[in-house]
Amino acid sequence: MQCPHFDAHECRSCTLMGQGYAAQLADKQRHAGDLLAAHEGLRWDRPFPSQESGFRNKAKMVVGGTVEHPTLGILDAGGRGVDLQDCGLYPADLQAVFPVLAAFVTRAALTPYDVTTRRGELKNVLVTQSPDRELMVRFVLRSQEPVSRLRKHLPSLLDALPQARVVSANILPEHKAALEGDQEILLTEADTLTMRVNGIEMHLRQQSFFQTNTEVAAALYRQGREWVDEAAPSSVWDLYCGVGGFALHCAAPGREVVGIESSREAIVSAERSAAQAGFDDVTFRAGDATAFALAAERVPDLVIVNPPRRGIGAELAGWLESSTVQQVVYSSCNAESLARDLAAMPSLRPVRGRVLDMFPQTSHYEVMVLLERA
Repeated sequence: MQCPHFDAHECRSCTLMGQGYAAQLADKQRHAGDLLAAHEGLRWDRPFPSQESGFRNKAKMVVGGTVEHPTLGILDAGGRGVDLQDCGLYPADLQAVFPVLAAFVTRAALTPYDVTTRRGELKNVLVTQSPDRELMVRFVLRSQEPVSRLRKHLPSLLDALPQARVVSANILPEHKAALEGDQEILLTEADTLTMRVNGIEMHLRQQSFFQTNTEVAAALYRQGREWVDEAAPSSVWDLYCGVGGFALHCAAPGREVVGIESSREAIVSAERSAAQAGFDDVTFRAGDATAFALAAERVPDLVIVNPPRRGIGAELAGWLESSTVQQVVYSSCNAESLARDLAAMPSLRPVRGRVLDMFPQTSHYEVMVLLERA
């Protein structure tokens, strides 16, 4: 993949741009293998590749420029907008949405926020595309002042983008480097976007997290389900469950599955998905994963963890080490914190591993390992 914005030094986010994809994938496998080399008996499956381009299902576009000529992309070092509507990471049908949104910014008179003067209203536009090509569109504003104009012109946006199922305004009043605030104002009747993955419908609310690469996310969940089914546990915890991807994929008759996630928005999404699928033995709770484990009266046969980049941390790793949990499926977006966590759980030995390339053109990747108690 080659990118004119990268070549012009306008955007350098894709740090591996220009390198052959086969070499990128091999380097990621080598990196994961080196970090976990101390674990004898770890067998690596073939890495799961991504499309080199057009793989992102989510666009996080900073708005710059003017009302008459808005830019959607990033800001340069001087706070000026760099337009990335033609970014090759997005599929063509998602790219086609951006000019419509830019025209709507002008029509609704949504003044782009200027970070240097701290004036203006529209900070970011966040767009998520489902596997069925439906859209969630979120306008991140400094205040509620433009919301009335958003409502007034919303019919024109829905006419131009009939695939837009969910539209909302997010309020971020603080001047800080953040994508969104806590307050969400729903502008459409529908409040969730359906992410149909491996035949399972997951409902995504506005502030819920979903993996950026749908194809690789599907492979991630299939791999987790395969390892869980091989272990055949009667009880499973899915810690840091998000919208319930692993929990929903691991549902099976007679298997009790509990998902834990700190985001209440994500839990509402997961509960709706489980109810729609008729998974009576799958339940979700909002809370801290470590606190839940430490307070639990019963220990499951198998635990799935899918933590943020910092990893599960010493306290949860120590609990797992001293528990009677027989298997752990650990999905990590940071192999360095994974290696640190594994060192704190010597009784749980990695026996299977797989790299899944969630983020081509960058050094980031997802790695999964199956741990079994010695």
